[in-house]
Amino acid sequence: MDDELNVTYITFGGHVEVQKYRYLYFLIIFTAYILIICFNLTIVCLIWIHKNLHEPMYIFIAALLLNSVVFSTAVYPKLLIDFLSEKQITSFSACLLQFFLCYSLSGAEFLLLSAMAYDRYVSICKPLQYPTIMRKTTVSIFLGLAWLVPFCQTAVPVILTADLKRCSLILNGILCNNSMFSLYCVISRVQSIFGIVTLIIAALFPLLFILFTYTRILIISYRSCREVRKKAAETCLPHLLVLISFSCLCAYDVIIVRLGSEFTKTVRLIMTLQVILYHPLFNPIIYGLKMKEISKHLKRLFSQTKVM
Repeated sequence: MDDELNVTYITFGGHVEVQKYRYLYFLIIFTAYILIICFNLTIVCLIWIHKNLHEPMYIFIAALLLNSVVFSTAVYPKLLIDFLSEKQITSFSACLLQFFLCYSLSGAEFLLLSAMAYDRYVSICKPLQYPTIMRKTTVSIFLGLAWLVPFCQTAVPVILTADLKRCSLILNGILCNNSMFSLYCVISRVQSIFGIVTLIIAALFPLLFILFTYTRILIISYRSCREVRKKAAETCLPHLLVLISFSCLCAYDVIIVRLGSEFTKTVRLIMTLQVILYHPLFNPIIYGLKMKEISKHLKRLFSQTKVM
């Protein structure tokens, strides 16, 4: 038994009738992946090309969309391989890497949304100080911290659990998420506490900060003229929609892991697919439709394409 448990390969046990529907699954995920790459990178390229979009708000949007592309690339290629394979397996080290990338990039998403909320707060509530506060250096620091902090936070539990004894080699899911912890025989109290602290720092604090800044924006906009209210609605609504979507999907991820045994395998699969499908597709659509300047450049791009 000990020899079997020392095997470095883990089986994904969350697939539903993959032998029967493998090509349907493959087609859906492959189409979604191509759309995610095309939608997100189109807007990133527009922001890169057009100088009037070289503002902190649009730079943060580009970073957020690139984050979604990297997240999808950490998940989708492996899923596509699994759908076409006889056995849905992965090495333990590859599983740890996917876990690290998924949760560090998710943490980065919260911090990027926090940076965007702060940018909107300064723009609407302190417009005269905006050029001095939101300089290129400030934006660069925010971007660096948004990726560095979650990477460091997620690296610690990965390192702490890498050598733990495993009592199971079957993962109750289709990707390496928090359900990985069910593989281990024992999780120490220190690791559990660190996980809770990481969740609070990486998700709860940024969420509270975002809610605080948007509450301040709402109060000041309500007291201001119609122009300010219009500007606040145009620039803040897309960010709030993305925040609500992402927060709900993160809650989904926690529910899947904590209450997974209470759901059927089909329900768990559907919930997991929602976590990885909606948000990367939702972001570029929201920003493309709701952000006036981006929408304008998209219309020009499509009109030029039709002429050609």
